[in-house]
Amino acid sequence: MPEYYRFTLGTFEVTNILDAGAMLDGPWPIVGEDQPQVEVERFMHENFLPKDKFQPGFTSTLINTGKELILFDTGNGANGFVSRPEGGWLAELLGPAGFKREQIDIVVLTHAHPDHIGGLMEEGKPLFPNARYVIGDVEYNFWSSEDRLSASPNDNEYISAKLFAANVAPHADRMSFIKPGDEIVPGVHAVEAFGHTPGHLAFHVESEGKRLLLWGDCAHHEVASLAHPEWHAYFDMDKEKGAETRKRIYDMAATDRLPVIGYHTSFPSVGFVEKRGAGYRWLPASYQLNL
Repeated sequence: MPEYYRFTLGTFEVTNILDAGAMLDGPWPIVGEDQPQVEVERFMHENFLPKDKFQPGFTSTLINTGKELILFDTGNGANGFVSRPEGGWLAELLGPAGFKREQIDIVVLTHAHPDHIGGLMEEGKPLFPNARYVIGDVEYNFWSSEDRLSASPNDNEYISAKLFAANVAPHADRMSFIKPGDEIVPGVHAVEAFGHTPGHLAFHVESEGKRLLLWGDCAHHEVASLAHPEWHAYFDMDKEKGAETRKRIYDMAATDRLPVIGYHTSFPSVGFVEKRGAGYRWLPASYQLNL
């Protein structure tokens, strides 16, 4: 399996780097939490996929605008969702992909779950020492509240809040807090994608009329999530809002025929979305982006 994938978007250079290759149990209940397990397993079988195992992408994206080098999400690091050696590869794969960590100018976080913020720190030190940081203001305010640490230590919310305190909060003095619609740099704008977390953001990227949607965690499985956007996702903090967001984002991608980078779609995590009946279908990119 390749560990990075590169293409151009106008004058921008886009590089996806695989942060984890773990085979996980599921996709039920990660996708289809509100459905009978047998129904999700039947759907997997109908689509020539294993009933109880799946291999999601964990894909960080680097965009070189020619002026700035921007990293979207930092992977699992040493303490994320997928433990080393099966995850947390970003730090080691930057070099083979042609980058040095000191070159990163901006780190953008779609949201603050462990598999997106785990790679911010390495051995207690910032992995990207020269970067400034960007996160949604709603997201930051939610996770920085002390109330988040009042949950059970085994609760997903507590686990995320504890890692947030260790990995994100220390960078607050170098952090920009944004709202949907805000510009990160010319050509990169935040898109509201709330529901997975309270302040989850997607990003619209455009250069010389070429467009791209980077949607973070708007899909946890490129077949099940798209075919059934109404199915609840285990890690969505607001289940109904998450489903509403999936439908809206998928419809936008399909209607505008946008290439999409999906963090959890199979690596290299680039594709297109087709409307299919009441749902949608993920079409992995082949050679379209090589032109």
